[in-house]
Amino acid sequence: MLLTAQETLHRRTCKLMGNMFNLAVVAEDAAWAEHCLDRAIQEIRRIESLLTTFRDDSQTQAINQQAGVRPVKVEREVYDLVARSIRISELTQGAFDITYGSVDKRLWNFDQSMTSLPDPAVARQSVRLIDYKNIVLDEANSSVFLKHAGMRIGFGGIGKGYAADRAKQLLVSLGVGSGVVNAAGDLAVWGTQADGKPWTVGIADPDSRVPFSSLTLTDSSIATSGNYEKFVVIGGKRYSHTIDPKTGLPVAGIKSVSIISPMAELSDALATPVTVMGVRAGLAMINQMKGVACIIIDDDNQLFTSKNISLH
Repeated sequence: MLLTAQETLHRRTCKLMGNMFNLAVVAEDAAWAEHCLDRAIQEIRRIESLLTTFRDDSQTQAINQQAGVRPVKVEREVYDLVARSIRISELTQGAFDITYGSVDKRLWNFDQSMTSLPDPAVARQSVRLIDYKNIVLDEANSSVFLKHAGMRIGFGGIGKGYAADRAKQLLVSLGVGSGVVNAAGDLAVWGTQADGKPWTVGIADPDSRVPFSSLTLTDSSIATSGNYEKFVVIGGKRYSHTIDPKTGLPVAGIKSVSIISPMAELSDALATPVTVMGVRAGLAMINQMKGVACIIIDDDNQLFTSKNISLH
């Protein structure tokens, strides 16, 4: 992301949720700005403690540990995030699915030692427990139940965006009129830069990582999903590390997807399923969504955009 350096732009970079977060706020009082950044980081850490699958005391891990056994009562925000995730699954016809945590990762390493795809039947078996329809919600008790033993949920496809939104909401509530929360590429921006200009976001070439285009944003978000960091080439075809939850096989055809929407959570959640759905189906879906735009770069470096977007 390209930002104009200003004396009143206060930044913080730290590792959160297993990723690098960059936060920036526009403020005249440096001490107050640092206090606001501290509060935002505390909020992201609080969310991480709820959503992580790397700690046995997290509510997400409790849901996974009780899969096939009993429902788990959770904080309302965790319940609501699961419910919204299910709605995204329905919207994308299962291309987004938080029960992906049960995939058998032993089939995949996506490095030079991977020279062939697994047998389709073996791949399908590896995703047999992935099915959002087997998440049972009880709104009255705020509980989540996974029907089958071995099922696992994970918020890797939506959690960073949710954290970015919550950090932004907190900063706005504290009186921060302009800022950016960059959750490892999932951006929430509001207000303007210190010079009054909109925030400028660079759209990078997936191969060179050098911006070839840009767009201006304010009071919105953008998230990008790409296979430029982790992929494998088999038989001259490039396969993404993204696994199609229906087939268990890696997807091909798209290098990167960027989603612009009012909320980082939504942008984050839609980027990967558009990669799975492909250019035509992905754009058809996005073009039906009010206030959502999309930029796709395919494996042949062709650029596709939804109807309602303007690149510079």
